[in-house]
Order: sequence, then structure tokens, then C-alpha cells
Amino acid sequence: MLLMLPLIDSANPWLLGVGLNAILLGLVWIAPKKLLTPSGIFHAWLLGVLIWGTLGWPGYLVVAFYFLVGSGVTRIGLAQKEAAGIAEKRSGARGPENVWGSALTAALCALGVGVINSGLLKAIPQSLVPSLQSLLLLGYVASFSTKLSDTSASEVGKAYGKSTFLITTLQPVPRGTEGAVSLEGTLAGVVASIAIAFVGWGVGLIDLLGVVWCVLAALIATNVESVIGATLQTKYTWLTNELVNVLNTLIGVIAAMLIAWLWTSVVT
Repeated sequence: MLLMLPLIDSANPWLLGVGLNAILLGLVWIAPKKLLTPSGIFHAWLLGVLIWGTLGWPGYLVVAFYFLVGSGVTRIGLAQKEAAGIAEKRSGARGPENVWGSALTAALCALGVGVINSGLLKAIPQSLVPSLQSLLLLGYVASFSTKLSDTSASEVGKAYGKSTFLITTLQPVPRGTEGAVSLEGTLAGVVASIAIAFVGWGVGLIDLLGVVWCVLAALIATNVESVIGATLQTKYTWLTNELVNVLNTLIGVIAAMLIAWLWTSVVT
């Protein structure tokens, strides 16, 4: 059974979110290494306010962990990746498209929890509210677990992958090829998904079984994303990396929720 989100004691979490994010993102603005573009900072502020207002500090710590670790792994072997032409644009600085490509699905899960807590969904039987809220919290953590797994697998694979293979044919391909996978990248992705899932458990958003579901969902979604990259993304120009990221996290959320629901159905 998944855990319930602890009640937020703050009288006005939204105002607190506005002030806190203004301070933290102000520090990001003046930092020597640019982690976000100017417009990216504004959109990250909007995301941060939404997360703090709906999930409080537990949800905020999860997204902060994703942002810091994700930004860090993007810079692994940056000079080497830039020389090969496979590095992220703007040396890894995130713009609005990156913010929402990575966090839109998680933001929707958080918004769902906020709507439930506000009491607006009175048509839903009260007996179902705890289960629905727990699934949305699992989805929130699973979304970032999936995205951090994907980011880590991609960046570590591009920097240190000794042998990279196209996931659909297992034929050797150059590093950075859409749909390419490597042992080094895959292991890095699994470790990253475990790490952020444990953060979600540590702050009380999910239980230990939820950690397992998040890791499994991240592994499934990351491999499906590689298949999409190898088959569809190379054919359709409208299928951008940001849109694929949204699909990736959505698959992760659905997989985690479905696994949790099936497990609950079996054990009960």
C-alpha cells in the first residue's frame, strides 16, 4: 500500500513557494555555470511554485534532486561530447522546452493531488480518494525517476559507452545515435532511477514497494523511448526530443501505476 502525503502545516504554501523559488532561482541566475536560460529560469520558477503549492517540501525535494543531478550528468564529458557534436545544446543550459519536456507529466500528477486535497472532486467516493492520491504520488516520483534514468543513461552512454548498439537491431552505431544503448549508460540509468526513487521514499511520498515500481517503470519507459528514437523520431521532424521526453515520462507514470494496481489486486 502506498503512503499518503503528509499534511502541509504552512498557512499559505503558495506564497511560500513564490518567495522560496524567487530566492533559489535568483542564485541560479547569478551562478557562474548557467544551468538555465533566462526564460528557463522563469518557467522553472512556475514549476517550482506549482510543486511547492501542491506537494510542499517533499515534492520539491524530488524535483530539486532531479534538476541538480540531471544538470550534473549532462556535463559529464562535456568537452568530448561537444567535440563529437553530440552534446546538449547551450552546453546543457535548460530552456522552457526542457523544463516542461522533463516535468510536464510530473506537474500534472502534482496538480491532481492538489485538486484532490482541495476537495473539488466531491463526485469521487471518499473511499477511493486515498488510493487515487497514492497512485498520483507514485506517478509523480515515477515520472522523475524515468526522466533522470533517461538523462543519465544518455549522457553517460555518450561520454563513456564503449560499445553502443541500436536497440531495435543490436547493430553497432556511433555514440549519440537516436535509439542507441550501451551497458554503461543502462547501468547509470538504473542507478539514477533507484537514487531518486529512494528520495521519494525518504520524504514519504511512496513506500519501499513504490521504489521498486518506479525503478521497473523507469527501465521500461527508457527502453521504449529508445525504440521510439530509433524508429519514429528519425522519420518525423515534429517528434522533437522534448515531445519524446513527455512521452517517456508518461509511459513511466502509466507503467508504475499499472504495476502498483496489478500488485494490489493480486495481494488483496
